[in-house]
Amino acid sequence: MDTKFLKAVRIERYLFGIVIAMSMVWLAELSGEKEIIFPEICALTIGAWISEQQPWAVNKRRIFLLMSAAAIFGVLTVRYCPFPLILQVCICFGFSGLILTICKTNFVPIISACILPVYLKTTSFVYPLAVMIMALIIITAQWIMEKTHIRPVNKFTPCDFDLKKQIIKWSKLLSVFALIALIPFKTHQIYFLAPPLIVMFTELSNPKSPARKKPAYIAGLMTFSAFIGCFFRLFFNIHLNCPLSLCTAFSCIILFVALNKIKINFPPAGAVLLIPMILEPDLLLRFPFEVLIGSIVLSYVAMFLFRK
Repeated sequence: MDTKFLKAVRIERYLFGIVIAMSMVWLAELSGEKEIIFPEICALTIGAWISEQQPWAVNKRRIFLLMSAAAIFGVLTVRYCPFPLILQVCICFGFSGLILTICKTNFVPIISACILPVYLKTTSFVYPLAVMIMALIIITAQWIMEKTHIRPVNKFTPCDFDLKKQIIKWSKLLSVFALIALIPFKTHQIYFLAPPLIVMFTELSNPKSPARKKPAYIAGLMTFSAFIGCFFRLFFNIHLNCPLSLCTAFSCIILFVALNKIKINFPPAGAVLLIPMILEPDLLLRFPFEVLIGSIVLSYVAMFLFRK
């Protein structure tokens, strides 16, 4: 009986995740504001709703404040920092590391929230407003799920960071990322380092991360997610003219079924699934290939250089 109950409530959490992603994209289609589509929302639903144990040491207030700060900083960087793209991305990466350290949390999805507007050259404050609303929905729904016993209660314990070690870690992360990014940014192939892949790189740089036990699975999962997102966008949305929101829903269903089968709830896979929904059509055919190469390079560099 307990097993049946656990399966039932997990299905409810999957359904909530599909509905929130579909609703977000539907609203973007209806309003014509592409900035409303926030790919990291799927990563948050995987971590905050679907996973039995939340993968980040963070409370609800920090989720809202950190997501909001990251999104605002990303847009401000685009608007007021007339630097080359790679330098703007590095500034956002460094800012993310700074506020994560100050807030004593490993809530790395904010990296994608901060860097994505730089990739898309977003100057509209519709983007951070959408991020704030989505974050508020995530934490409110999580609270309701906990109160109604649909998911376990999330207990927050601040990370016990050594400031000196954190400075060294983030300096190393930033330096390694900048070196890896030189060729993709120079050749304008920036989606070899799509924002969710940068989150993956940061996560795998943590020697205590469970994801380090299966780097090949993680790279395969990221590539699978990119392929599914591109397939539904390209074939069903562009060629068959199906609503983008419907494509999003079916993409999420396939990913959630896959996550349930392989028993790996890796949030960045959710974010990379929705990236194709905001890409230009001419980028869709090569995006899964770029994710494959990028995820392999970043995962094994993180595994090799961050062993201690």
